[in-house]
Amino acid sequence: MKYTSLQFAKGQAEFFATVSQRVNQYFKTNNIERTANVHMVVKTIVMFVLYFGPYALIATGIASTMPMIIAMVVVMGFGVSGIGLSIMHDANHGSYSKKAWVNNLLGFSLNLVGGNALNWRIQHNVLHHTYTNVHEVDEDISPRGVLRLCPTEDWKPIHRYQHFYAWFFYGLLTIVWISFKDYGRLTRYIRDGMLAKQKTNAAKEWTILAITKILYLGFLFLPALVVPVISWWMPLVGFLIMHFIAGFILAIIFQPAHVIAGTEFPLPDETGTLENTWAIHQLHTTTNFGRKHRAFSWFVGGLNYQVEHHLFPNICHVHYRAIAPIVEATAKEFGVPYKSKETFFEAIVAHTQMMKELGKKPVLKPKPALKLAPVHA
Repeated sequence: MKYTSLQFAKGQAEFFATVSQRVNQYFKTNNIERTANVHMVVKTIVMFVLYFGPYALIATGIASTMPMIIAMVVVMGFGVSGIGLSIMHDANHGSYSKKAWVNNLLGFSLNLVGGNALNWRIQHNVLHHTYTNVHEVDEDISPRGVLRLCPTEDWKPIHRYQHFYAWFFYGLLTIVWISFKDYGRLTRYIRDGMLAKQKTNAAKEWTILAITKILYLGFLFLPALVVPVISWWMPLVGFLIMHFIAGFILAIIFQPAHVIAGTEFPLPDETGTLENTWAIHQLHTTTNFGRKHRAFSWFVGGLNYQVEHHLFPNICHVHYRAIAPIVEATAKEFGVPYKSKETFFEAIVAHTQMMKELGKKPVLKPKPALKLAPVHA
């Protein structure tokens, strides 16, 4: 049976109204903007330097031996992940600045590292942030072939071993994304009518995608053209190393937030209605981790505070540490979940446990997910 859209349960609105009021009061009382501060600006500079600095050393021939080039692309891999986790992430959520042009400009940094900002906004902001862990809607847990990330996904014998081999495929995340998925996603989003609310059209987005992909290829292979000692195959190897590192980092930050022991994968009832309101749905499907580790939190763009991020994606991540006690206390007051792992290691262990559990052959055939019609942006 098909539904034109999903809907969340009515009622239970007091929690989100209360936590929103308290968070808003925090910013008002302390006279703080919800957007980026000087620390975020410094981080932005650091992440861009991590990406473009090593590239400059390669393109100018300063780093010309293979060991030096590999060292540079490893650093660039951290730069790519840093740009993705911090800069483009906040900007594409509209939380970096109060000025739309600043968010649009910095959001476009995703295109500088090979991705596509429009695709990401639809896939992440619209589908993942609204329908978190809902099978066949949240693309973060969509069918991955060799990976089973949802209990209502079809099981294959190879899934028995996914808790061992998933880590390798996590490293392929951005490689596959840049090389194949961007084209398929844009085709699907156009077909499903999801561009209108993004205030754009198919011709414009295909042009942007084509031009930025060509420019990115030129960016990758320029060193081979201007530095005699760099062979044509070296940029290709560098691309694979850089994006394997970036993809692995991105995956191990995002996956434990939602595919983890104790999380839930809600399904709509026969009317297309989910059990909880949107805000409480986020609490059932999202987990924090490693909140006490400041350096870790700094690098991952505050995305170890996933609960706060999912409830308040329009707040820059530099404020999550401050508002987390407000959110946690309010959740406890209302008797709703506030899921958190003490350390990142605990989250990785719990994610591994979940992957192992999802890899077991179901004793009973799982309840099939509803076949939903496209959810429009």
